[in-house]
Amino acid sequence: MEHQASARAARIRLMIFDVDGILTDGSLHYGPEGEVIKTFNVLDGHGIKLLQQSGVATAIISARQSALVVRRASDLGITHVFQGVHDKRAAFEQLLDKTGIAPEACGFVGDDVIDLPILLRVGFAASVPNAHPEVKSRVHFITKAAGGDGAARELCDFILHAQGNYEAALAPYLA
Repeated sequence: MEHQASARAARIRLMIFDVDGILTDGSLHYGPEGEVIKTFNVLDGHGIKLLQQSGVATAIISARQSALVVRRASDLGITHVFQGVHDKRAAFEQLLDKTGIAPEACGFVGDDVIDLPILLRVGFAASVPNAHPEVKSRVHFITKAAGGDGAARELCDFILHAQGNYEAALAPYLA
Protein backbone atom coordinates (compact mmCIF):
# COMPACT_ATOMS: atom_id res chain seq x y z
CA MET A 1 0.00 0.00 0.00
CA GLU A 2 2.81 2.43 0.84
CA HIS A 3 4.46 1.99 -2.60
CA GLN A 4 1.16 2.77 -4.34
CA ALA A 5 0.63 5.76 -2.02
CA SER A 6 4.13 7.01 -2.81
CA ALA A 7 3.49 6.77 -6.57
CA ARG A 8 0.26 8.73 -6.12
CA ALA A 9 1.95 11.35 -3.89
CA ALA A 10 4.69 11.81 -6.49
CA ARG A 11 2.13 13.18 -8.97
CA ILE A 12 0.40 15.80 -6.83
CA ARG A 13 0.74 19.53 -7.48
CA LEU A 14 -1.81 20.72 -4.90
CA MET A 15 -2.20 19.42 -1.34
CA ILE A 16 -5.44 20.30 0.44
CA PHE A 17 -5.83 20.15 4.21
CA ASP A 18 -8.91 19.82 6.39
CA VAL A 19 -8.43 21.68 9.69
CA ASP A 20 -10.20 20.10 12.68
CA GLY A 21 -8.72 16.67 13.34
CA ILE A 22 -5.89 17.22 10.85
CA LEU A 23 -4.14 20.53 11.55
CA THR A 24 -5.58 20.41 15.08
CA ASP A 25 -6.38 17.50 17.37
CA GLY A 26 -10.07 18.06 16.71
CA SER A 27 -10.78 19.51 20.15
CA LEU A 28 -12.79 22.71 20.43
CA HIS A 29 -11.85 24.80 23.44
CA TYR A 30 -14.28 27.61 24.29
CA GLY A 31 -13.05 30.80 25.89
CA PRO A 32 -15.03 32.86 28.43
CA GLU A 33 -16.72 34.87 25.67
CA GLY A 34 -17.69 31.73 23.75
CA GLU A 35 -14.83 32.03 21.28
CA VAL A 36 -13.26 28.85 19.97
CA ILE A 37 -9.57 28.35 20.61
CA LYS A 38 -7.57 26.01 18.38
CA THR A 39 -4.04 24.72 18.83
CA PHE A 40 -1.78 24.24 15.82
CA ASN A 41 1.48 22.29 15.64
CA VAL A 42 4.61 24.20 14.55
CA LEU A 43 6.14 21.10 12.95
CA ASP A 44 3.06 20.79 10.75
CA GLY A 45 3.42 24.43 9.74
CA HIS A 46 7.05 24.07 8.75
CA GLY A 47 6.24 20.93 6.76
CA ILE A 48 3.61 22.87 4.81
CA LYS A 49 6.14 25.61 4.08
CA LEU A 50 8.70 23.04 2.88
CA LEU A 51 6.06 21.52 0.62
CA GLN A 52 5.26 24.93 -0.85
CA GLN A 53 8.95 25.66 -1.40
CA SER A 54 9.23 22.42 -3.35
CA GLY A 55 6.53 23.62 -5.75
CA VAL A 56 3.42 21.96 -4.33
CA ALA A 57 0.58 24.44 -3.84
CA THR A 58 -1.48 24.20 -0.63
CA ALA A 59 -5.09 24.88 0.31
CA ILE A 60 -7.54 24.52 3.18
CA ILE A 61 -11.12 23.29 2.94
CA SER A 62 -12.94 23.26 6.29
CA ALA A 63 -16.57 22.93 7.33
CA ARG A 64 -16.05 25.21 10.33
CA GLN A 65 -15.53 28.97 10.13
CA SER A 66 -12.77 30.49 12.26
CA ALA A 67 -10.71 33.67 12.21
CA LEU A 68 -7.90 31.56 13.71
CA VAL A 69 -7.75 29.46 10.55
CA VAL A 70 -7.47 32.60 8.42
CA ARG A 71 -4.61 33.76 10.65
CA ARG A 72 -2.83 30.38 10.52
CA ALA A 73 -3.26 30.15 6.75
CA SER A 74 -1.86 33.67 6.38
CA ASP A 75 1.13 32.80 8.59
CA LEU A 76 1.83 29.76 6.39
CA GLY A 77 1.24 31.46 3.04
CA ILE A 78 -1.79 29.32 2.19
CA THR A 79 -3.78 31.51 -0.19
CA HIS A 80 -6.62 29.14 -1.06
CA VAL A 81 -8.86 28.95 2.03
CA PHE A 82 -12.44 27.70 1.97
CA GLN A 83 -14.22 27.79 5.35
CA GLY A 84 -17.75 27.26 6.55
CA VAL A 85 -18.42 24.90 3.64
CA HIS A 86 -20.57 21.88 4.35
CA ASP A 87 -20.58 20.87 0.70
CA LYS A 88 -16.86 20.18 0.39
CA ARG A 89 -17.35 18.82 -3.13
CA ALA A 90 -18.51 22.28 -4.29
CA ALA A 91 -15.54 23.98 -2.60
CA PHE A 92 -13.21 21.45 -4.24
CA GLU A 93 -14.73 22.19 -7.66
CA GLN A 94 -14.23 25.94 -7.06
CA LEU A 95 -10.62 25.30 -6.10
CA LEU A 96 -10.03 23.24 -9.25
CA ASP A 97 -11.55 26.01 -11.38
CA LYS A 98 -9.43 28.64 -9.65
CA THR A 99 -6.13 26.73 -9.96
CA GLY A 100 -6.67 24.83 -13.20
CA ILE A 101 -5.27 21.71 -11.53
CA ALA A 102 -6.89 18.36 -12.34
CA PRO A 103 -8.33 16.25 -9.48
CA GLU A 104 -5.77 13.47 -10.05
CA ALA A 105 -2.96 16.01 -9.44
CA CYS A 106 -4.47 16.91 -6.04
CA GLY A 107 -4.05 15.41 -2.62
CA PHE A 108 -6.44 15.79 0.30
CA VAL A 109 -6.16 14.85 3.96
CA GLY A 110 -9.35 14.54 5.98
CA ASP A 111 -10.74 12.59 8.89
CA ASP A 112 -14.54 12.42 8.79
CA VAL A 113 -17.28 11.36 6.39
CA ILE A 114 -17.87 14.98 5.30
CA ASP A 115 -14.43 14.71 3.63
CA LEU A 116 -15.30 11.66 1.51
CA PRO A 117 -16.57 13.62 -1.53
CA ILE A 118 -13.05 15.03 -1.96
CA LEU A 119 -11.10 11.99 -0.75
CA LEU A 120 -12.80 9.84 -3.38
CA ARG A 121 -11.90 12.22 -6.24
CA VAL A 122 -8.27 13.18 -5.62
CA GLY A 123 -5.23 11.35 -6.88
CA PHE A 124 -3.79 11.05 -3.37
CA ALA A 125 -6.14 10.63 -0.38
CA ALA A 126 -4.76 10.62 3.16
CA SER A 127 -6.02 10.48 6.72
CA VAL A 128 -4.97 10.10 10.34
CA PRO A 129 -5.15 7.08 12.68
CA ASN A 130 -8.01 8.54 14.73
CA ALA A 131 -10.19 9.19 11.65
CA HIS A 132 -13.63 7.70 11.15
CA PRO A 133 -13.38 4.05 9.98
CA GLU A 134 -15.28 4.82 6.74
CA VAL A 135 -12.58 7.36 5.87
CA LYS A 136 -9.63 5.15 6.81
CA SER A 137 -10.97 2.33 4.64
CA ARG A 138 -10.99 4.56 1.55
CA VAL A 139 -7.67 6.44 1.60
CA HIS A 140 -4.26 5.67 0.13
CA PHE A 141 -2.19 6.71 3.15
CA ILE A 142 -2.75 6.94 6.91
CA THR A 143 -0.22 8.83 9.01
CA LYS A 144 1.21 7.30 12.16
CA ALA A 145 0.89 10.62 14.02
CA ALA A 146 -2.52 11.88 15.09
CA GLY A 147 -4.10 15.06 13.82
CA GLY A 148 -2.61 18.13 15.48
CA ASP A 149 0.32 16.06 16.68
CA GLY A 150 2.57 16.05 13.64
CA ALA A 151 0.30 14.27 11.13
CA ALA A 152 0.52 17.09 8.57
CA ARG A 153 4.32 17.19 8.88
CA GLU A 154 4.54 13.43 8.43
CA LEU A 155 2.35 13.74 5.35
CA CYS A 156 4.40 16.64 3.91
CA ASP A 157 7.63 14.69 4.48
CA PHE A 158 6.06 11.66 2.76
CA ILE A 159 5.16 13.78 -0.28
CA LEU A 160 8.61 15.39 -0.36
CA HIS A 161 10.21 11.91 -0.33
CA ALA A 162 7.81 10.63 -3.01
CA GLN A 163 8.65 13.56 -5.27
CA GLY A 164 12.39 13.25 -4.66
CA ASN A 165 12.56 16.67 -2.99
CA TYR A 166 13.19 15.76 0.64
CA GLU A 167 16.99 16.13 0.61
CA ALA A 168 16.76 19.44 -1.27
CA ALA A 169 14.21 20.69 1.28
CA LEU A 170 16.59 19.89 4.13
CA ALA A 171 19.76 21.12 2.40
CA PRO A 172 19.55 24.75 3.65
CA TYR A 173 19.48 23.48 7.24
CA LEU A 174 22.43 21.11 6.81
CA ALA A 175 24.89 23.56 5.23
